Amino acid sequence: MISLHKMLKQKGTGPPKKEPDVEIKRMSIRDKLLVKEVQEMEDNLPRTCRLSFEDINQLSKFHLTITPEEGYWEGGRFKFLIDVPDDYNIVPPRVYCTTRIWHPNIDENGEVCLSLLRQNSLDSTGWFPTRQLKDVVWGLNSLFTDLLNFDDPLNVEAAEHYERDKDSFRSRVKEYIQMYAKR
Repeated sequence: MISLHKMLKQKGTGPPKKEPDVEIKRMSIRDKLLVKEVQEMEDNLPRTCRLSFEDINQLSKFHLTITPEEGYWEGGRFKFLIDVPDDYNIVPPRVYCTTRIWHPNIDENGEVCLSLLRQNSLDSTGWFPTRQLKDVVWGLNSLFTDLLNFDDPLNVEAAEHYERDKDSFRSRVKEYIQMYAKR
């Protein structure tokens, strides 16, 4: 039996042959979203934040530096690594604080407790596919001001320290800034 493919091949009008050295690469949905979101995020950064990319062709991994202008962490420079997974925007980006910090919502290993980074949240403030990277940046920036949460801490020791002695807590924060986060 002769198929259409065989007939076209015999006539020399078959499907075009692939070039052996040419690799066609498709852009993932995540990467398409990132192109748009990174531009929007850069246009709307809080003045205390700065972004940097190790590789401008890889938008899925970048660094955020926050330099608070007020509050306990004023005078420090805190760096975060933001890693956007392949299944973004269904799942949130992974965020790590790479600067040692004394903070109730950031533990000694750099894990960050921010409700919008939670995949499943009971209070409806967790991650939704409608959220964007700019929301993450603004949320991280707010951990140094209005989203600071001593009532639901990740670093329980820091929260208890604050409750015991606010002046001593402030001194410990300043020590950490001097040792690890000085501008």
